[in-house]
Amino acid sequence: MFFYVYMLLSKDNTVSYVGYTNNIKKRVEIHNSGKGAKFTRGRKWKLIYKRRYSSKKDAMKNEFMLKKNFTQRKKIKLKYLSKKNENCNSSTI
Repeated sequence: MFFYVYMLLSKDNTVSYVGYTNNIKKRVEIHNSGKGAKFTRGRKWKLIYKRRYSSKKDAMKNEFMLKKNFTQRKKIKLKYLSKKNENCNSSTI
């Protein structure tokens, strides 16, 4: 079984959330249904980052580090937003 560290971004791109799970799809659905972590209730979320680990211990350790490292979180968010803007701004002739 694999575990994942993931980062969610609110649909309005203002708030991010970091967590870990062994089932990404189910976990995002739970967050979006209002039954996830208390912090995530009342918002809609999109998955912007995930990383796979072979042990729960490693996933939990890295989740903690990412939660505390605001610089890294900001880099992930900016990378996602810049990719999103590139896709929106590209046009075909």
